[in-house]
Amino acid sequence: MHLTLPKRHRALMTTFAICGLAAGALAQASEQAGLPVNNITLYRSGVGYFERAGLIDGDRTVQLRFGTDQINDILKSMVLLDLDGGMIEAASYGSKEPLARRLASFAVDVSDNPPMWELLNRLRGARVSVETLDGETAGVVVGVERREVSVGDSTVIDRPFVNLVTDAGIESVDLAKVSGMKILDEQLARELSKALAALAEHRADNTKTVDLSFRGDGARRIVVAYVHEMPVWKTSYRLVLSESGEPTLQGWAIVENTTDEDWDDVSLSLVAGQPVGFRMDLYQPLFLARPEIAVPVTAGVMPKAYEGEAVDWDAVAAKAAAPEPRRIMAGRSGVNGQPFQSTGNADRARFAAEALSLSADDMAGYAAQAQASAAEVGEVFQYKLDQPVSIDRRRSAMLPILSAAIEGRRVSIFNRNDGMTHPMRGVDIKNTSGLQLMPGPISVFDEAAYAGDAQISHVAAGDERLLAYAVDLQVLVNTEDKYDSNLVTLRIVNGTVEETRKARQTVKYTFKNSDEKRNRTIVVEQPKQGGWDLVKPAKAESETQTGYRFEVEVDGGGAAGLEVVFERTEKQTIAVTSYNINTLLVHARNGKASDEVVKAVREAARLMAAVRQVEQKINETEQERNEITSDQSRVRENMARIDRNTDLYARYIKKLDTQETRLEQIVDELEALQTERNSRQKALNDYIGRLNIS
Repeated sequence: MHLTLPKRHRALMTTFAICGLAAGALAQASEQAGLPVNNITLYRSGVGYFERAGLIDGDRTVQLRFGTDQINDILKSMVLLDLDGGMIEAASYGSKEPLARRLASFAVDVSDNPPMWELLNRLRGARVSVETLDGETAGVVVGVERREVSVGDSTVIDRPFVNLVTDAGIESVDLAKVSGMKILDEQLARELSKALAALAEHRADNTKTVDLSFRGDGARRIVVAYVHEMPVWKTSYRLVLSESGEPTLQGWAIVENTTDEDWDDVSLSLVAGQPVGFRMDLYQPLFLARPEIAVPVTAGVMPKAYEGEAVDWDAVAAKAAAPEPRRIMAGRSGVNGQPFQSTGNADRARFAAEALSLSADDMAGYAAQAQASAAEVGEVFQYKLDQPVSIDRRRSAMLPILSAAIEGRRVSIFNRNDGMTHPMRGVDIKNTSGLQLMPGPISVFDEAAYAGDAQISHVAAGDERLLAYAVDLQVLVNTEDKYDSNLVTLRIVNGTVEETRKARQTVKYTFKNSDEKRNRTIVVEQPKQGGWDLVKPAKAESETQTGYRFEVEVDGGGAAGLEVVFERTEKQTIAVTSYNINTLLVHARNGKASDEVVKAVREAARLMAAVRQVEQKINETEQERNEITSDQSRVRENMARIDRNTDLYARYIKKLDTQETRLEQIVDELEALQTERNSRQKALNDYIGRLNIS
């Protein structure tokens, strides 16, 4: 709220922390109190600021009624002002105790919806009368117990029985046979009725009254303001394209009065800001669990009375003449501001024929003129309606807030990610209206004919946007993709072959314009790819966060093309000993590798071959050892089955002796071969480790 007071006056203000959310409305009592809504500010965050003002005389209590679910937001946001020296006293309202706690406070607790047997159990000590098929039994409730009862031949079920102390003694009554019950204790019966009434009241409690108390002398001006939840105000636009002039943009604000009160001649502002809003339950009483402490047995202590906090209630009286609001009358219509008059059939037919021949100039020149002024207010942008607005309760209105010529040109827009073979018809607009454009839909009219719908996000003054509203079926697009990777340089770095390659990705667009009469300016959107550099064209017409935009001019009935090329440098490392020498020789002939690199790779290959030669001998020797070991196992198995005095047994002994001799030689040979292998491997590693050749 913005309010400037004369210096010689002071306002007394009571603020209940502002910024709440909930739909609120003032009922008939507030209107009778003379506090109508006169100022409303709606925000795109779904919050509305409401301001009421009126005159009171002397001591006065102003009664406002709000929905029960609105009280939290009123407590968070209400501001009270007495502009003429009066005193603002407490704003009082009916407390909302938690239902369960309220029900539990009655002598008969029904907060948890107890069944009949549990209700009787809670009535222990009370006198009741229960009615069964056998008659009526009256007595004092001792309690309820559960017993097993046989039903039929073998079924046993659990049933509750109420025990009553009657004149004849203690009687047990099967609750399954009870058809009615009376509480004979009148006070207890009233308590039960009150508890049930509290339940009914809770369901029907839709509104609450807030009493605002003002104290003072004479007539005084008061203001009540608060913030609560409201529907987000929306925008929609009409873009009129013309062959002879600039496009015209017309903007409408869509406002909904979801309150239960008519807005009559209110000053309406529409703000683009989004203040922080949250919900907090201030209406529900909050009880904290407290520890229970034993009663101390000590000497009595006298109570102490504390002084109240000093409050300065000074106020300065002030009176200022309030300007009379201008009024917009609802229900007026006509041409050029003139109301329609009843005419004959001929006149009506003539008017209808003229209306059907609308042009773009007609739509731009005779449309509803903007009825709002726009400006930066603080850090937010605001549209303020020039005239007071009237909107009935539970109704909505569409208000003209913008009508201006803007810079723009016709284009066709193609983005291959859309998955189409045709571009979109569109408009490249620049917001030269001097206003901020809120997000919303745009209906596009081409020479007064509806052409399609578009959508924009927030557009600041001076920004440009592309709008696409229809498929351009007269332009066909073909795309071709090509990828290649060429070796640029080859060198040896720290013993590894490093290949540097230049990867190239090419997208070729071909456009065919079947429209013989009109040329096309086609805006091509090419997505950006991380790590790739644009090399052709050298520069895009414009860039976004996610892509480049290029432009292609296509003559009527003609064709044109666009080639977009991206490049990136890729590096790959390969072990020197694994590099194919024939491939290296090809690269050397093509000038990609030097003779020193070829020579180094050859030498590394020679040293590697020497290592592998020794490894081959090691493998052959180990294989021989394994074969001997396997044959010895076979011989020993045969020897176990024959006589020791036979010639065959003697031959086996001789063979085993020869094999053992060879095994001893193999151990020595493997040791020598391992030493040789390690020596050659070291020579290879030392050579490769020193290699750094460009």
